[in-house]
Parts: sequence; structure tokens; C-alpha cells
Amino acid sequence: MTQTAQPIVELRKVSKRFGRLEVLRDVNLLLAAGESLAITGPSGSGKSTLLNIIGALDCPTGGQVLLDGQDLTGLGDSRLAEIRRRRIGLVFQLHHLLPQCTALENVLVPAMAFGRRVDAPTRDRAEQLLRQVGLADRTRHRPGQLSGGERQRVALARALINRPELLLADEPTGSLDRADAEALADLLMELNRTEGVSLIVVTHSPDLARRMGRVCRLRDGLLLDDGTIG
Repeated sequence: MTQTAQPIVELRKVSKRFGRLEVLRDVNLLLAAGESLAITGPSGSGKSTLLNIIGALDCPTGGQVLLDGQDLTGLGDSRLAEIRRRRIGLVFQLHHLLPQCTALENVLVPAMAFGRRVDAPTRDRAEQLLRQVGLADRTRHRPGQLSGGERQRVALARALINRPELLLADEPTGSLDRADAEALADLLMELNRTEGVSLIVVTHSPDLARRMGRVCRLRDGLLLDDGTIG
């Protein structure tokens, strides 16, 4: 796939080893701004490891990771944490919501990182995101009062509160039933369009993968580009 502008994500010969085990080898990837991509592959193939490296949660053993042209390789923990907070949204299979906090408070958590106070526009955005994901009447509910699909939608709103350039989702529908999985897939694609956020989804679900603009497969540590869908 030919890119005509600077990609939002670029991987150059990325490798990852755990002792003698080579999980990733010579992985190259270009992701354009606003593009949606699914990464598929069997369990244990390194999909989550690759997503963690793209999301600055883990460091490669070799190669380079660039976010909008900035090389993340070798940056310190505090700088990487700031990049994650400002520029990357993360959604996991398990929502990791704070059980003592309401849906609205959970969405606001990333905005309060490093001791920052929440201002009125940020609170308005949190409420708007909850409306957008269909939870306008659940803002004061705690996670224990929400369904699995609702909790995952709160997690999605939380990932978007700081207006990230890149949204990374690791098996976001893996713990949901079919109806909730389809609803979350619809939301991901809607937010990809309306927020203009670039999207990478790791998934075992063929249905979710087909919703993305492009699919890559991990096999034997290599990333294989299956091309554009449709």
C-alpha cells in the first residue's frame, strides 16, 4: 500500500524477544491518519505484544516505532507516559474501570493524570462522549450497575477523552455477546469517522476484522498485509 503523506504509525523492522523466544521479527507497518486496521492471528502469535509496542506500553528488542514521525524508541518512561496520555487511546478486552467511580468519573480519569484538574470543557466532552456511545442515562451508574456491553462503551469513551490521534483496541469484543459485539463494532467505526481517530484493532473475530479498512495477519512473528477490504 503506497502512502502519500506521513503515516500516523510507522514500524521499521521491529522485533521482540523474551529470552530465546522471538515473538516478532522484522515487522514493518505503515498506518495512514484516519485509517482503520485489524490485526489477526492465532492465540500466542504476538498480537497483543505488537499492540503494546505501538501503544508505547512496551519497548521493542530491535527496530523503530514512530508516531506521527516521532521516534518513540529510547524515550524515557515519563515521556512515554505523557505521549500515551495525550496522543493514544487504549481499549482492552477487560474494561479496567474503577468500581468505586461512576461512568462519568471513569471517563474523566485520563484527564486527571499527573494531578491535573478537570475543567468545564473537559467535563462537557465526557458527557458528550457518553451520549455518543448511548449512555446518556448511565452517567451516574457505577460499573457494577452496568452490563458488559455498557462497561465496554464507557471504556471506549474514556479512551477518547483526551482526543487521541490513535485508538488501539485489544480484543474489544472478546468478552461480549453477539449483539453487544456488533454494537461496539458499529461504535468503533462511527468514532473512527466522527473523531477522525486512526484505529488499530487486535481481534479473533472475522466479523470485526471485516469492518476495518485493512487487515494484517501475524504468523510466525511476521506481519502479513492482507490488503484493503471491500
